[in-house]
Amino acid sequence: MTLSKSSHLTPSRPVIGMATQTLQPIPGQTPLSFVMGQKYVRVLSGNGAIPWIIPLLADDETTLRALFDQLDGMFFAGGVDVEPSAYGEKRADWCGPSDPARDAVEQTLLQWAVAEKKPVLGVCRGVQMINVAFGGTLMQDIEHERPQAVKHDYFPQQGFSDRAMLVHAVRTEPGSKLHDLLGESVTVNSLHHQGIKRLGDGLVATALAPDGVIEGIEGANGQFLVGVQWHPEELVDSDDRMRRVFQAFIAAALEYHQSRHSRVTAEP
Repeated sequence: MTLSKSSHLTPSRPVIGMATQTLQPIPGQTPLSFVMGQKYVRVLSGNGAIPWIIPLLADDETTLRALFDQLDGMFFAGGVDVEPSAYGEKRADWCGPSDPARDAVEQTLLQWAVAEKKPVLGVCRGVQMINVAFGGTLMQDIEHERPQAVKHDYFPQQGFSDRAMLVHAVRTEPGSKLHDLLGESVTVNSLHHQGIKRLGDGLVATALAPDGVIEGIEGANGQFLVGVQWHPEELVDSDDRMRRVFQAFIAAALEYHQSRHSRVTAEP
């Protein structure tokens, strides 16, 4: 049986892409690998999306583009530090491990997503990567570059084992998507030591920590382009507002999917 264009078997749920991270070989255990945290995948799938894990094919743009063309939205997860050369700075002693292949792939995916207005959501490293892709810069370590800042780095290796621990408030900007989704103020977790220094062109800061560190950004061109510095995926079971962030992103991706499918089926 031959399927017509109008009867293509397409998913009724939006497909969300997520770039992986490099896992170096562990002698006697694992070879060089790509990894992705399960929590991100489960929150996306649990809220109606189809997660699509993207390998770091920085040297194979043809395959990367073929993968991207199947997507209805891009999610940028947390992870290691962004390499300072990506935003034109030299590495400081307090900058942590990085993953240049991930930096390159995520910048490419972001450029394509912005060009085609595919919905984008980033968390923690993800918001930083969005800022860098738009020409912004980062504080390589908040404590060193802004000593008066509140504590942001509640890392497990420091004895903070609860990734959902609420530690400081975030105030949102009236009229922003984050204000609509979260309200005027929300208390969040915090597992980062880097932060946005100079905001990228075309981005708006729409959430701030009490010390003025940028905690949320949005695009200014009408596209669903949102990034938050905390980890809402760890809070969806305790705070419905955090779930709404994912739901709004997935709803925008579904709208994109339906619009794209309608264009395809309308072709003669």
